[in-house]
Amino acid sequence: MKLKKKQLTPLQMITCAFAALVLAGTLLLSLPAAARSGEAVPFVDALLTSTSASCVTGLVVYDTYTHWSMFGQIVILLLIQVGGIGIITLSMYFLSMVHAKIGMRHRLAMQESIGASSTRGVVRMTRFIAAGVLLIEGIGAVLLSFSFIPEFGFAKGCYFAVFHSVSAFCNAGFDLMGEETPFASLSGYAGNPYVCTIIMMLIMIGGLGFFVWRDLKNNGFRFKRYALHTKVVVVTSGILIFGGALFFFLLSYDSAAQADRSVGERALISLFQSVSARTAGFSTADLSQIGGGAQMLMICLMLVGGSPGSTAGGIKTTTIAVLFLLVRSIFRRKEDVECFGRRVDRPVIRTAIAVFVLYLFLALAAGIAVSALEDIDILAALFETVSAMATVGLSLSVTPELGPLSKIIVTVLMFLGRVGGLTVLLSL
Repeated sequence: MKLKKKQLTPLQMITCAFAALVLAGTLLLSLPAAARSGEAVPFVDALLTSTSASCVTGLVVYDTYTHWSMFGQIVILLLIQVGGIGIITLSMYFLSMVHAKIGMRHRLAMQESIGASSTRGVVRMTRFIAAGVLLIEGIGAVLLSFSFIPEFGFAKGCYFAVFHSVSAFCNAGFDLMGEETPFASLSGYAGNPYVCTIIMMLIMIGGLGFFVWRDLKNNGFRFKRYALHTKVVVVTSGILIFGGALFFFLLSYDSAAQADRSVGERALISLFQSVSARTAGFSTADLSQIGGGAQMLMICLMLVGGSPGSTAGGIKTTTIAVLFLLVRSIFRRKEDVECFGRRVDRPVIRTAIAVFVLYLFLALAAGIAVSALEDIDILAALFETVSAMATVGLSLSVTPELGPLSKIIVTVLMFLGRVGGLTVLLSL
């Protein structure tokens, strides 16, 4: 009787909500109507695809356009949207719209879901998030339609614009460009600055985080007025994006993937891949041809991921910033870790260390396991496992060839990466 009366903790609510979303998506994608062939896909493949969409990753077994029917594509799109916003956030928004009473337990779950420092104002925040998501995705879809409608026709162009706007904003990486070349992602637009810029802007806005949106909305470009969280996110994101683009440009300049490209196109591809490595998963280059150095750089960028309270996964920009500040304070022989004149609390530092060690251990252990199971190069295996753990979706074309056990490993990594490794462990 005591066990029946026991209520779920906020962390358990988040874990169970995402698990329910993944299971529902798996059942729908397992239906024969979800595939173009009319034949039901294996359960493991449906589970991996559903987890990839719900956890806004982008790793796939089948090409999204050529394999899945319109019904299957709509299911994937809905999973991306719900998974990107967060099922707890979405539930809270609908409860607030019907003026239902929202208890403290649900407010705590919302606080954990979006990474808020307290429960104060979380209900208002859900309305701000919902309105912001619809507005940004709508603008992105309209802008993309100017390029897609002339290319694909009105109905198909509008559908493609909406799908890719949602996928880019939610940092999912799913695409519908495989009609001519399956798994091509956005390589056909590698030299198109208009489409690439819109996709990059959607990825960056989605990866900044909901609290950064609100701060930027309230304070504009007045950097001194930003909250400490916003300052750390903006500065760290800028360093990672432009620094990553520069190193990618240098490391992949003479690679086969950049052959026959002008300097301007190589620069655009480098910037796009640096942005996409922040958990988006779109690609404008054949990553299997960029060389080992550039692939290792992509692994590092993917592992960091986006920012707290965003649609992105990964270790998070703030965690990396805290670890860097910790190392700097040690070298300077200072007792306290400081950031923009503020002292960083010790519990924050301990949490950052725990998250970094946990993600690194899981990604390395999974990479070694996949490499041994599939008898593939360790760098290729690490690329896939880090991509899954950080919910990125970039691939060296390894995922479709994985065996059942390796697919389950990748699926578990994607779930842990989106919900949060510490969240899952603490909920247990």
